[in-house]
Amino acid sequence: MIRFLLKVVIFAAAFYGLTYFDVLPGLEVLENPDGPLGEYGSYLWIGLIFGVVNALVGPVLRLLSLPFVLLTLGLFLLVINAALLGLTAAITDRLTIDGFGTAVLGGLILAVVGWVADQMLDR
Repeated sequence: MIRFLLKVVIFAAAFYGLTYFDVLPGLEVLENPDGPLGEYGSYLWIGLIFGVVNALVGPVLRLLSLPFVLLTLGLFLLVINAALLGLTAAITDRLTIDGFGTAVLGGLILAVVGWVADQMLDR
């Protein structure tokens, strides 16, 4: 459980970095300064939703799309990550994504962040 919560915080930091430095112009987080944790609570909320979606829906999508992943030598995983990010944006009203290209690049960046977090937390 601690490992999952740390990944949520890492995902929240990744969302904060993506929006603060304007890495992806089509990715926006609507901050809520009046919330219980201030503006950072919005990022933690989005990180929590993305972590839950990635943990529950991600493996099912990866299993169902296994033939496409094998056929494209793994490139279809970019589409799956984009779908997970789009599903996160559909669940919460605090995250907006403008287009499929932004979702693919955001999914790629968040997949790398998740992989690095897994490598760091396994030690």
